[in-house]
Amino acid sequence: MLKEIKYFFYFLVIALFIFFLINFYISDKNKKKTYRNLNSIDKKISVYKSNLKIIPSDTDNIVNYLNNDDSSNKKKYSFWNLLKNEN
Repeated sequence: MLKEIKYFFYFLVIALFIFFLINFYISDKNKKKTYRNLNSIDKKISVYKSNLKIIPSDTDNIVNYLNNDDSSNKKKYSFWNLLKNEN
């Protein structure tokens, strides 16, 4: 008998927790608070965005491309010749 009362109490606590949780998140008060918070974050982002300084790019002509047509220094290697142990 005591075991069933204990399980009923656990079930009741969990059910009430879920009920109050859903009731809180669906409430108009929470929706208004969330909207105000999101709205204030958008305003802060727009203020910070307007105060950002734009740094000029200093990376022009940094990359030097190699010409791969130059084949004067190419050596021909064979896979099996590299594995041979020549002492």
